[in-house]
Amino acid sequence: MIKNITIGQYVPGESFVHKLDPRIKIILSLVFIVNLFIIDNFTGYILIILLLATILAIAKLSPKFIYKGLKPVFVLLIITAVLNVFTVRNGNLVFQLGFLKVYDQGLIQAAFMALRLIFLIAGTSILTLTTSPIELTDGIEKLLKPFERIGVPAHDIAMIMTIALRFIPTLIDETDKIMKAQMARGADFDSGNIIAKAKSLIPLLVPLVISSFRRADELSMAMEARCYKGGEGRTRMKVLKLSYNDFIAVLFFILLIVVTILINKTNLP
Repeated sequence: MIKNITIGQYVPGESFVHKLDPRIKIILSLVFIVNLFIIDNFTGYILIILLLATILAIAKLSPKFIYKGLKPVFVLLIITAVLNVFTVRNGNLVFQLGFLKVYDQGLIQAAFMALRLIFLIAGTSILTLTTSPIELTDGIEKLLKPFERIGVPAHDIAMIMTIALRFIPTLIDETDKIMKAQMARGADFDSGNIIAKAKSLIPLLVPLVISSFRRADELSMAMEARCYKGGEGRTRMKVLKLSYNDFIAVLFFILLIVVTILINKTNLP
């Protein structure tokens, strides 16, 4: 499961999606998330599937990256679906077992919530897979720049988020190494009930936390040794500039929103 986490991973490439301005990709990702919650029918979600498949094809990314990112949250998907199935009491009764009642609206709501969660993870995964941490930092900082007038530390926030994303793959590798070392000493992380599995993680979490603090201390010392003083007076090797590709992507997403609104108004299933 550790190797299935794709958040923070970057796949280098020269595709249309990779070359988009990071500010545009961040904004379009937020628009995509909002659009997911605007859709209220399955026809709209078919459109989202086609959109994601098109983006993956253009970016030359294998669907296995999305699948690997979804595997760690399968349990959350199941819990979300079950809660919606048994808590929504609207519509026609489909099934009853004692005090448990399942209504058709509950099934529809469960499907909607599961699809939204799947597409949410897929969309954000595409953002990190096609955008390097440095580009994300610059994009976030530029987007937050206007808020510096009201005291928002744009550079500090962008740096914190980038460091967090950068160290996710590092912590994953560290966790994998510790697990293999503990398993070589006879540790068992798979058998037993939930309580037993939770207890078996203690030998894993303790060295991982200690390692994380050690890495954080080494990073802070390295930044101080290089006289890091924040974003004041900082220059960039690559200055962000909008291109025709960015405007094409924006127009495409505007068209997507218009189509979504029209689909909702036509009351399609």
